[in-house]
Amino acid sequence: MIDISVLYCGLETPSTPHRYGRKITQIDPPPHQKMAVAKSAAERRPIVVWNFTRTCNLRCAHCYTASEAKKYSGELTTEQAKAVLDDLADFQVPAVLFSGGEPLVRPDLFELARYARDRGLHVVLSTNGTLITPENAQKLKDHEFAYVGISLDSARPEIHDKFRGVQGAFARTMQGFRNCVAVGQKVGLRLTLTPQTCDDLDEIFDFIEAEKINRACFYHLCPAGRGAELTQLDPERTRKAVDTIIRRTKQINDKGQRTEILMVDNHADGPYLYMKMLKEGHPRAQQVLDMLRWNGGAVNSSGVGIADIDFYGNVHADQFSMYRSFGNVKERKFSEIWQDTSDPIMAGLKDRLPLLKGKCARCRFKTICGGSLRARAEVVTGDPWEADPLCYLTEEEISGELPALAETVESEQTV
Repeated sequence: MIDISVLYCGLETPSTPHRYGRKITQIDPPPHQKMAVAKSAAERRPIVVWNFTRTCNLRCAHCYTASEAKKYSGELTTEQAKAVLDDLADFQVPAVLFSGGEPLVRPDLFELARYARDRGLHVVLSTNGTLITPENAQKLKDHEFAYVGISLDSARPEIHDKFRGVQGAFARTMQGFRNCVAVGQKVGLRLTLTPQTCDDLDEIFDFIEAEKINRACFYHLCPAGRGAELTQLDPERTRKAVDTIIRRTKQINDKGQRTEILMVDNHADGPYLYMKMLKEGHPRAQQVLDMLRWNGGAVNSSGVGIADIDFYGNVHADQFSMYRSFGNVKERKFSEIWQDTSDPIMAGLKDRLPLLKGKCARCRFKTICGGSLRARAEVVTGDPWEADPLCYLTEEEISGELPALAETVESEQTV
């Protein structure tokens, strides 16, 4: 994730310590939202995306799990899920993200969330929002979900409903947002950039401002599941979309609204933002470069700082690479699977820079971007170490040398 609001605007968020290794001094989030300052990005335990059900009440065009409104056999039982949570707590992962399918269709969601919180886990929900009734919104608040991410494809009902495969989904999703806001539950939207969704980004930001949404994540498409059938953005449209997101993030920040805006699944966004700040003469450009260096981008992402457990208990490097499992939590603890580097792909993900090929191998930003999303490279090219085909940086931009790490005072920890 590239946090535009933190890097470009200097906003402090509860995630700043985890993402950039810096203490926060201007805010004091509630205990269930706090994240510790890591010694280094490479030493972080993984945030675990847990697709703990495949069942979904919608049929979204870009669903990486190709979920449908039906029951799937073989999913983990409540007791098996609690055993996994025990292991994740003992392993000290920074967060567990309940996803799906649609996690709210599982009747034991709140039981498991309470169990996770009692074990000290940071709990997050990824949902389509249509099942967040006023009652469920209050339960999310009461069970101390640090954040609820709701998927939204457009500010236009007809586009959103078409993507979701169900008429009326937009209205129910909007109500889900408002029900969360009404009870004071931290909530944000998640949007995947496609040719169909990138043209109304200004309207999306208008919605964020009007509804006082706390957070927004804009995802670059990975062609997994039904998402393989969608057309990806070309470099020109990608740059235009990223420029719009940066521009509107600054506008929101300038108005004093504390909204976190993040770009996800294309770490080229970090170098692009840095070069933009250099061109603008931004006074914090060097500091941002150093923060991106600390973070490491994809170097510390899939297989290192991000993990996935699917509906059947299989462990993957991330949620987009379900075509490869490293083991199953029904047979072996997640913590053991994650630290086992006998598989050459798992070993490679944990030390990927020497393996990168093509454009990624010769890029001056490779220690900052890290070759971006390996799942996308493998799905498109068949080689997990080939260049990410969605990189939109030019040959001119990736050539040359970067400035050295700036000299910093040891006690300087603020954004």
